[in-house]
Order: sequence, then structure tokens, then C-alpha cells
Amino acid sequence: MPARVLDGPAVAAAIRAAVAPEVQSFTSAAGRPPALGIVLVGDDPGSEIYVRNKVKAGGESGLTVELLRLPATAAIDEVLTLVRRLNERSDCDGILVQSPLPAGMGRNATQRVFDAIDPAKDVDGFHPVNVGKLAQGRAHLTPCTPSGVMVMLDHFGVRIAGARAVVLGRSDIVGKPMAQLLLSRDATVTICHSKTEALKSVTAEADILVAAIGRAGFVTPEFVKTGATVIDVGINRVTDRSIAAAILGQGSPRLGDFDRRGSLVVGDVHPAVAEVASAMTPVPGGVGPLTIAMLLKNTVSAARARAGV
Repeated sequence: MPARVLDGPAVAAAIRAAVAPEVQSFTSAAGRPPALGIVLVGDDPGSEIYVRNKVKAGGESGLTVELLRLPATAAIDEVLTLVRRLNERSDCDGILVQSPLPAGMGRNATQRVFDAIDPAKDVDGFHPVNVGKLAQGRAHLTPCTPSGVMVMLDHFGVRIAGARAVVLGRSDIVGKPMAQLLLSRDATVTICHSKTEALKSVTAEADILVAAIGRAGFVTPEFVKTGATVIDVGINRVTDRSIAAAILGQGSPRLGDFDRRGSLVVGDVHPAVAEVASAMTPVPGGVGPLTIAMLLKNTVSAARARAGV
């Protein structure tokens, strides 16, 4: 039997519905809506789409969302100055700097920016203070994608406590915080990466497998335990039709989308995994909508905490 599809938009809608009364309550108490400042540097097409979706979702949820742009030629000091101004503004509750930053800013530019954000306004949950609190199990603002995955697992009744969980990927943005959140819920957690030996045998022991490595269609059925829940965090843009066909199959209707657009977004998990897993998330339509919903939730949480509401 093919795997049950875990519907990301449905879970995101539930999160936003739960946040709506909190937005109304804060607005009544504070005399203004919760406010999010988004900094976008450069003109990366993917970032443009992500930011546009965040601005749209925030406005629809009753938040004030301010988009602040800098050109790709901006220096890192200009970004840091802008972040400090947002830190000082009493009418700004949350700050998000869209990554990736232009390569010309240097290898450690992203971390310098994360470090500069006021931890109380760090709605991405990447400031070292918030990362440390997450490790201690007492974070107030947690990274949006991993926390969205946790909400999804709960929404669909996936058992976490006592489960064997494997996180494929060790990034600071997804892999590491994902492992921390699963551990805090009493899962037995293994993190795998490019240097992991006998990778397939490790991932095939997982009751919950989270793929977050950024390699299109990498996770095939051999990686997956029969009956496992598979969460695909990958967002990979494929521009070679032969690669898209190899992953999706020659008869896939999604190839028509490729022919119209010249590219296609696929996950880290091969579609054939649906014949092995008991449940899995699609790409698109899986984890992506949850990231934005949790961003809204974090902004409201930050606003309430700052105002003492």
C-alpha cells in the first residue's frame, strides 16, 4: 500500500488558525499588530519567492510585515547596521534576514548577521542564545522548519517518544535543531552526514527519517525501513530534464510542468519510497508551508513576550 501523504498545507492552515486569536489579542492589548522586519539582500530568485510568500502570509494573518532591501553589492556592515536599527525599534517584534547572503560578503557573513540580531526578536531561532536554550530544552523561539516538522508529526499522530529517529543532514538551520527537538521529545536520535559509514544501514533503522541534505532524489527505498515515516525537507531545483525524468519517472505528469517552466522542484526523497514508507511528505506541498506558518507563530510569540502580554 502506498504511503499516506502528510499534507503540509493542511497543517499550516491549522497553525495559522491557532495563531489568529493571539494576533487579535495582542493587537487589542498593544494597539498595533505584531510586526516582522524582513531583510533581503540581493536578487536571488529563490529568495525572492520565499520572501514574497512570507510577506503575503504575514499580511493575510494580520501582521505588519516590513520588507527592507539591500543590493547584492552591499557590504556586510550595511546589513549589520540595518539589523541594529531593527533591534532598537520598539515597533518591530521579529527580525528575519533571508539567507543565503551574497557570496561576496564572506564565508562567515551569515553567522555574523545571526549573532547581531536581538535574541528576543530572533524569529528564525539562530542566535547563539536561542541555540543554547534549544540544547537545554527551554527555547522560546525555535527554528521554523524543524519546529514545523514536530507539529506535523503530532498532527498526524506519529509516535515520537521511544521511536528511533534518524536525521540525514547536520546543518545549523535544519539538521542539528531537528535532532534536538526530537531528542527533547524522547526519541532516540542519530544524525547522519556525508562521512557516515554504511549510511543506508543506519537510515534503514529509523522509525522516523528526516531528509535534509539538499540532494535531489537521494533517499531511495534501500534507505528506508518498511513502515517508517519519512519527512522530506529538501528543496532542490532541477534544470536537467533527464534528471527530472529519472527521479519522477517518464510518465510523471510533473514533467509537463518542467517543459513549461524549464525547471522543477523536487525533494531529497525519491518518489519510489512511497512503496516502502507508511507515511511521507511530498515536495512541494509538504514541509515548506509549515516553515512560513511557524515564522508567523514565532513572530507573535516574540511580540507577546516583549510586551508582557
